[in-house]
Amino acid sequence: MTKESSYTAKLPGSDGLYAYTAEEDAIWGELYQRQMKLLTNMACRDYLDGVKTLGLKPDKVPQLADVNRRLHETTGFGVEGVPALIPPSRFYELLSQGKFPLATFLRRREHIDYIEEPDLFHEVFGHCPLLTNQSYANFVRHFGEAAVRLGKGYSWHLFRIFWFTVEFGLINTPQGRRCFGAGIVSSPSEAKAAMEGTACEFRPFDLLSVLRTPYRIDIVQPVYYVIDSFADLEAIVEQDIEGMILKAKALGDFAPTFEAKAS
Repeated sequence: MTKESSYTAKLPGSDGLYAYTAEEDAIWGELYQRQMKLLTNMACRDYLDGVKTLGLKPDKVPQLADVNRRLHETTGFGVEGVPALIPPSRFYELLSQGKFPLATFLRRREHIDYIEEPDLFHEVFGHCPLLTNQSYANFVRHFGEAAVRLGKGYSWHLFRIFWFTVEFGLINTPQGRRCFGAGIVSSPSEAKAAMEGTACEFRPFDLLSVLRTPYRIDIVQPVYYVIDSFADLEAIVEQDIEGMILKAKALGDFAPTFEAKAS
């Protein structure tokens, strides 16, 4: 992502802590309580367990240092505070180092229902709980390693893997289909759409198909890919990613399941 952000990144103090206001604590709390109530029967157990492992609470905006420490203690992963929008090369580099880049600002109240840019709620509440799952954390790191190795020419197709898993992934569980992608668990409209399933399509995860599937970032998703386990997710990056992307390019994209964005 390279467009200019309308938010300013927060910087830590000399003690490494970020100073969040009472209003920001209140916004975090409202978002947290709303989503946790919604996700009880929508999110997979690994995600809900991860929220507890990280000690996320509704009373205060979490500190990145605390999230970082708890992740290190569980899977060896970590986080690093960054501006809202960073170049893809830097994003992939951090993932390859086992660090998830986290925006440090929190959305304003006028954006409480939707913000196109990733803010701290999306990053911490959405992404970090599942990084307590070892297979998932391994997948994210190895995805970053593959992206760094393959370089810019493969970046666009690579991010489709990320989009349909880390951002908007679903998983089959004994309790039924459940969500785990950060874009779903951090958004009430997306969570309801993905779980009610009345206006979307569910497809079993197939790497070549994912690589050929276009998406839009500014709409509720019309297509979701569903995995069977996080071990299966980890195995995705053990495939010949380069060869699969070249095959996907040769075959071309599937027809979009959405209308083109107005220019």
